[in-house]
Amino acid sequence: MGKAAAGRAPNHESWADDALTAALAEAHIPSLVNALVHLTGDAALIRGDIRPTSTMFGDPQGGIGAADQAAIRQRALAALREYRDAGCPPLPPPAPELVKEMVDFIVGAQLDDGYGEFLMSELKVFDEDPYRVSFGHLPSEARAKFHVVVVGAGMSGILTAIRLSQAGIGYTVIEKNADVGGTWFENRYPGCRVDSPNHTYSYSFAPNDWPQHFSPQNVLLDYFDRIATEFGIRANIRLRTEVIEARYAADGAWQVRVRGPHGEETVTANAIVSAVGQLNRPKLPNIEGVGSFAGPAFHTAQWQAEHDLTNKRVAVIGTGASAFQTVPEIAQAAERVTVFQRTPPWVAPRAEYHDAITSGKHWLLNNVPFYGKWFRFWMFWTTGEGLLGMVKRDPAWNEERSVSAANDQLRAMLTANVEQMVGDDAELLAKCVPQYPPAGKRMLVDNGHWFRALKRDNVELVTDPIARINRSGVETRSGRQVDADVLIYGTGFYASRLLFPMQLYGKDGVELRERWGVDPRAYLGVVMPGYPNLFCCYGPNTNIVVNGSIIFFSECEVRYIMGCLKLLIERGLAAMDCRAEVHDTYNEKIDAGNQNMAWGSPNVHSWYKNEHGRVTQNWPFTLLEFWNQTKSPDPEDYTFA
Repeated sequence: MGKAAAGRAPNHESWADDALTAALAEAHIPSLVNALVHLTGDAALIRGDIRPTSTMFGDPQGGIGAADQAAIRQRALAALREYRDAGCPPLPPPAPELVKEMVDFIVGAQLDDGYGEFLMSELKVFDEDPYRVSFGHLPSEARAKFHVVVVGAGMSGILTAIRLSQAGIGYTVIEKNADVGGTWFENRYPGCRVDSPNHTYSYSFAPNDWPQHFSPQNVLLDYFDRIATEFGIRANIRLRTEVIEARYAADGAWQVRVRGPHGEETVTANAIVSAVGQLNRPKLPNIEGVGSFAGPAFHTAQWQAEHDLTNKRVAVIGTGASAFQTVPEIAQAAERVTVFQRTPPWVAPRAEYHDAITSGKHWLLNNVPFYGKWFRFWMFWTTGEGLLGMVKRDPAWNEERSVSAANDQLRAMLTANVEQMVGDDAELLAKCVPQYPPAGKRMLVDNGHWFRALKRDNVELVTDPIARINRSGVETRSGRQVDADVLIYGTGFYASRLLFPMQLYGKDGVELRERWGVDPRAYLGVVMPGYPNLFCCYGPNTNIVVNGSIIFFSECEVRYIMGCLKLLIERGLAAMDCRAEVHDTYNEKIDAGNQNMAWGSPNVHSWYKNEHGRVTQNWPFTLLEFWNQTKSPDPEDYTFA
């Protein structure tokens, strides 16, 4: 994506006038305007009356009218012709102050100066790598003898390995599966795909020419597989191997006991980075009779593809993300699909959710200088900070189904979408409109695929609570028996069991999850007092609900972790341990922040909260704040040994 033609001769067929015209017809206009500034040097393009607005569910062209779109396309056609005829010469980047003005233009608002460095880092218009920590001045011997164990070879583990490799630090990645990819290796249920736009759900340093706006599982797995190979980290990955336990030793090292194909052994590490994720241990529901069903029964995350569902009666328990994606697919072949729903999800409409990226859009992303960078940036903003204000609680608001006037407006927008999709089926509509505030639970993304499936003659949505599971199927509390040939659990994961099932013993000999109980906490979501040189990616309170891609969080976390390792090596220190008072103060701030968000509402129950009602999973603030707090470690936050 965004590999501009600058500096190479154009392919005359793809750059012919009619091809240019056809591609421009599919352009994202705000991104195209900014690309035109690069092409022409004319800043007047962003200073006139044509300006986009930034709303997640609004006009994809940012409210720019048809006549203005046509005028911009004509201007772009002329500029691209001229650029083509000049041989596609390299373009210099604009001055930083102009880029800031272009940022304000594309987001449709004048942003606070505090966003400047942060947004420039995401935009990467100057081709820098703002998440890479330089170790160049440190002796290579000191880096090489420092050894890090990375647990997990999913998205965050691959990222950590790449950064360690770039820094010249020794490392070993321990991965329980037969190959890399993490959640995209494990989840293979029909319909499985990402629900963040792919142009933001990708490493900032490794853009991809994605085939769809929201790519399916196999495409995502191919991406992470390719990245692991291209960046040369595979030789350091031990597959089919699990970390059983790790114990911190007095000399600052960790003794890591692993079990692999050839038995158990102990690996010594100067530091551990846990990159195991939060949603990787499937959870079965607490329902009487689980395990008694006589036919095939499995969790969506442990899909058993050997069972052909054609002409079968299928019972699906749960309407979370995986069931939401797989039910429309299996309904096309099954005789009957009965979906048991406890709580309906809010659905964010995305018309392009299942759409392929057209050839014209591919051409723009891969050939027009800087267009791909601005398009990715626009997606990053509109699916990030752009929606956060609509899910904050207003203390004076007293409606149970929303938390503020803006949240109520969002509720009305989302409800209207459900009404449009369901039509005049009042009974189904009542089952599909949630009674809790938008963003109180995980919001799902769709283009109507889910609602169309529910309207099929062979699909039934049951809201009568389940009493028990028996040999032949599911019995509800009203006494209804639903017989089935196959039982599928779409019932989520043990999200609060972070780092499970590893056992991690800190400097006082206490196991980490024993110390946590049901209340995992960390400073910055990365480090815990009493566990020196142990770092987490996707740790406590780093889950996101409405703002951004989890890859952004991982890039921030790994940058911070690399800063910590640099500090240790630079100073010749053995260990760094987070101060307890720093950790506690930070978590007080996190708790206060989460109480002010829709998911912190006392009347909302979800996997975001522990059994005491504390939100253990979510980040309640802006992306800017997370980016700032993870730029580099403050030595004052730690004690050293």
